[in-house]
Amino acid sequence: MAPSPDSSELISTNPANGEEIARVAVTSATELNAAIERAWQAFHHCGWKSLLPHKRALVLHAIADGLAAEKESLAQLQMQDNGKPLGECRGMVDSAIGTFRYYAGVCETLETDVTPARGDYVSFTVLEPFGVVAAITPWNSPIMNDATKVAPALAAGNAVILKPSEDSPLLAPELARIALAAGLPKDLLQVVQGRGCDVGAALVAHPGVRMISFTGGTVTGRAIARVAGDRLVPTALELGGKSPHVVFADADREHAVAAVIAGIFGSAGQSCVAGSRLFIEASIYEEVLAQVVARAKSLRVALPDAEGVEMGPLASFHHRDRVTAFVERARAEGGRILCGGAIPTGGEYDKGAFYLPTVIDGLPATAASCQEEAFGPVLVALPFKDEADLIAQANGTAFGLACGIWTESFKRAWRVGRALEAGSVWINTYKQSVTSTPFGGFKNSGVGREKGIDGLKLYAQVKSMYFGLHAQPLPVAK
Repeated sequence: MAPSPDSSELISTNPANGEEIARVAVTSATELNAAIERAWQAFHHCGWKSLLPHKRALVLHAIADGLAAEKESLAQLQMQDNGKPLGECRGMVDSAIGTFRYYAGVCETLETDVTPARGDYVSFTVLEPFGVVAAITPWNSPIMNDATKVAPALAAGNAVILKPSEDSPLLAPELARIALAAGLPKDLLQVVQGRGCDVGAALVAHPGVRMISFTGGTVTGRAIARVAGDRLVPTALELGGKSPHVVFADADREHAVAAVIAGIFGSAGQSCVAGSRLFIEASIYEEVLAQVVARAKSLRVALPDAEGVEMGPLASFHHRDRVTAFVERARAEGGRILCGGAIPTGGEYDKGAFYLPTVIDGLPATAASCQEEAFGPVLVALPFKDEADLIAQANGTAFGLACGIWTESFKRAWRVGRALEAGSVWINTYKQSVTSTPFGGFKNSGVGREKGIDGLKLYAQVKSMYFGLHAQPLPVAK
C-alpha cells in the first residue's frame, strides 16, 4: 500500500505481480473524531455493554459464522493484499473464526471472584469495559490479528476503533461489514485507514480512546507507550522478536530441520515469532547447517496461488528493499551467504516482490544482523558449546518473544526452557499457537498478554464491590 500523490488515499498493490488492487480513502482528522464520537454514543446507548453474556456470545458466534461463509473470498483477498500463499491465508481465516468462537465461549462462562471478607460485608469483583478501545494491527496476518484484538474487546463490552496497517487495509472493512450483518450494533466496530505516523498517532493520542492495543514494530511500540504513559491509558503491546531456534546433538534431526525451515521461511519470515537465529550444538553444526541450507535451496518460491508453493513474495516492494538492505549489511559485517541473498529473476519473479530464502553464518552473536529483526526469509546460524554458552548468546538480545528447543532430554528442555527469556517456548515443535493460550513477550518484545481467558480481561477493568452486613451503624473511628 502506497500513498497517492495527494495523500488522500492509499493505493493497494498486489506484491505478487505489482498490479493495483484497490484504492482506499485515508481517514481525515474530522472523520476520526466523528468515528470516536459515534463509538461512544453506541457504547452508551446501544445496550451492548449491559447485554447478558450469553446473548453477547450469540453475536460473536454469528460473526464467526459470517467469516466461515466467506472464507474463500476473504482468503483470496488477503492473498492479494499481502502475498501470503493461499493455503496460509485460508488458515488465517480459520484462526479468525476460531478466535470469535473461543471468546464467545469465554464471554458466556467467565467467572469473577468472591473475595474473602475481613468484616461485616460481602466483597466481590466485576469486570467493566473501558469504553472505546483502539486496536492497531500489522500487515503480516491481517484477518487473524484483527480478530485477536476485536473478538475479546467486543466480548468484554467495548466499542472498537480498528486501524489496520496501511500496507494491508483490505480485510478490516470486511470484518466490520460481516460483524454488522451478524447483529453487532452499529458503530461498535469501526475502521479507520491511513499511515501509522498520521492516523495511528492521532488515534493513540485522542482523549476519547480509553485503552490501546498494538501489534507491530518495537520502535512504534515505544512511541505509543510514551503517549499512553503521558495519558495514563492502559496499553497492550505485542512487538518484535529475534527468536532463537536451538538444536542439540541428541535432537531428532529430521524433525528439527523441518521445523527450522518452517519456522523461518513460513510466511516468508514475516512473522514476529520467526525462528530467525539458529543455534546448533558445535559437534553437529556443520552437518545440520548443511541440511538446512539444502532444504532452503529446494523451497518452491512461487506465486501465492501456485500449486505446491512453499514461499510467496514479500508483502510489499518497499519491505523487500528493507530485507535486501539487511542482507547486504550482514554481508558487509563479514557474514557468509550460504544460500539466497538475492532477488530471483525471470518470469513471474520480475513482476513480484520476491526474495530468495537466505541462510547466513560466520557472524558473532553480537553482530547487528544477529541482534536486529529482518522480518523476512533470513536465517542466521551460530554454533554453541554447551548450555551456558547457548543461554548467554540466546538471551543476548533486546528481544524475548519466542524460542524453540530440540532435544530428547526432558531435563535439558526444562532447564533451557526456563532459562531462556521468551514468552513462548516450543519444545520439539515450533510456531504452534492456540487462542486459548496466552501470548506475548519479554523485554522489548512487548507488554501484556493476548489470547486465553486473560485476553478478555485485558480489555476490561476490575471493579470491587462491597455489600455491607453491619448490625450497627459504622463508627467514625475504630
